[in-house]
Amino acid sequence: MTRKLLAALLLTALAGTACASTGSANDSPAGSGASGSGVTLRVGDQKAGSQALLKAAGLLDGTSYKITWSQFTSGPPMLEAINAGAVDIGGVGNTPPVFAAAAGSKIKVVAAYRQNLAGATILVPQGSTITAPAQLEGKKVAVAKGSSAHYHLLSVLQKAGLSFKDIQPQYLQPADALAAFTSGTIDAWAIWEPFTSQAELQNKAKLLVDGNGYVNGLNFQVAAPGALQDKGKDTAIRDYLTRLAKARTWAVTHQPEWAKVWAQETGLPVEVANAAVANTLATSIVIDDSVVTSEQQMADAFSAEGLIPGGLKFSDFVDDRFNDVVAKGQQ
Repeated sequence: MTRKLLAALLLTALAGTACASTGSANDSPAGSGASGSGVTLRVGDQKAGSQALLKAAGLLDGTSYKITWSQFTSGPPMLEAINAGAVDIGGVGNTPPVFAAAAGSKIKVVAAYRQNLAGATILVPQGSTITAPAQLEGKKVAVAKGSSAHYHLLSVLQKAGLSFKDIQPQYLQPADALAAFTSGTIDAWAIWEPFTSQAELQNKAKLLVDGNGYVNGLNFQVAAPGALQDKGKDTAIRDYLTRLAKARTWAVTHQPEWAKVWAQETGLPVEVANAAVANTLATSIVIDDSVVTSEQQMADAFSAEGLIPGGLKFSDFVDDRFNDVVAKGQQ
């Protein structure tokens, strides 16, 4: 499939998934002014995470630009949309940018966050006899390919002396994996919040391991290079990232308020949202050498496993122009 055809298909699909927009700007063409006025910023989201957080913090309205939201099942399809020019910016975990970069996608990592490692989990069913990672050998393990859970699973396997060749990976998006987990057709599930809390509360799933000792806990905002080259959208992105940073600071002391809005926006049971927010708290951090090095190590690990091509230089897909936003988020 050519890139042009992929872009056309993604644009068509996103037309049906875009959520209500916000902001005081009119519908003038994007990029009409360096102030951000008249710009439409197309934002990718997962489970309404960023949208609900901004709404709960009272930071969603009052922009000089318009925001349209598109919801995605995980990071990889969102980055496909960004690469195709259908989305300007969106939030993903630590692994999707690695896979997208390895595929030569047009993306730039523009903001970084460090999240609670307890939210990254490998779960087993309530009655499972699996009690240690080594016992995953030969088992069916669900994971979304190219997602943060993909690296989590790889790291867990490696520390147990195993590889992907030693298990039966079931590459499923979260909703399909939850159905498979519920029906008992898989033996384990590598997943993230809020699905972790949903499975634990509604399906009595048991925790095999969380992310501690296995993953770096990084999350990113990833932008399309074309959006960064547009003066109006660049300004809008800076404001959007500043609002996100402020909202993350606010969320630390307002978890119940955030959970309530998150539940309303997604249809999640309130008890699931309440459990998930504690593990979804994230601290804004600058994109420095340590961040790039950690991601490069992940890329090298995937390459050694034969899951992506070798030779990836992660720093080529990073743009640190918005690092000053981190300090603004504390104000």
